[in-house]
Amino acid sequence: MNLISNISYKNIAYLFSCAIFFVFTSCEEDLTKQDKNQSKNFPSQIIKNAKIIQRDSGFVSLRATAPIIEKYELIDSQYTVARKGMKIEFFDKKKPKNPGNITARYAKIYDYKQFFEARGNVRILTSDGQRFATQSVFWDQRKKRIYTRDTVYATMEDGSTLVHANGMTAKDDFSEYTFYNNSGDLDISKTKIAESKK
Repeated sequence: MNLISNISYKNIAYLFSCAIFFVFTSCEEDLTKQDKNQSKNFPSQIIKNAKIIQRDSGFVSLRATAPIIEKYELIDSQYTVARKGMKIEFFDKKKPKNPGNITARYAKIYDYKQFFEARGNVRILTSDGQRFATQSVFWDQRKKRIYTRDTVYATMEDGSTLVHANGMTAKDDFSEYTFYNNSGDLDISKTKIAESKK
């Protein structure tokens, strides 16, 4: 009788330990599945009153400020977001004391691609004093190109204003630019003087 009860206790203990093992392994599998499904798209860094400086061979080529910056670094395509707006000053080696700037209500920078996106009340001031206003601008720093398909309001140094309904493309130093579907007020007298000198 004792032998039978000992065997049955051993069987029960063995079955109980197997049951615990299967419960734990099934829980572990569920946890790994949950970890894989969790999003990693959340900020790894949040910087308040941020100041960013970009240098090119020791020369300050870009300076950016923002009330708050969120850096997303835990994903493959890392990016930085300024949800409360950003101001970027860009410096030309020929005119280092007179930088141009871009301001916007929202900015997103794709770090690896060196691609900048600005949205909401975008204002651009060049080092030559030209002013541009639009709702969105995209800046490819590798190609050194700025473009938009939104309407652009351009105010030149002489005060003339042009409306470019289908956007523009430009070099990022604004030494060259192309506007699409133009309209606006031009100073004819200055145009005629320029033509007569030719």
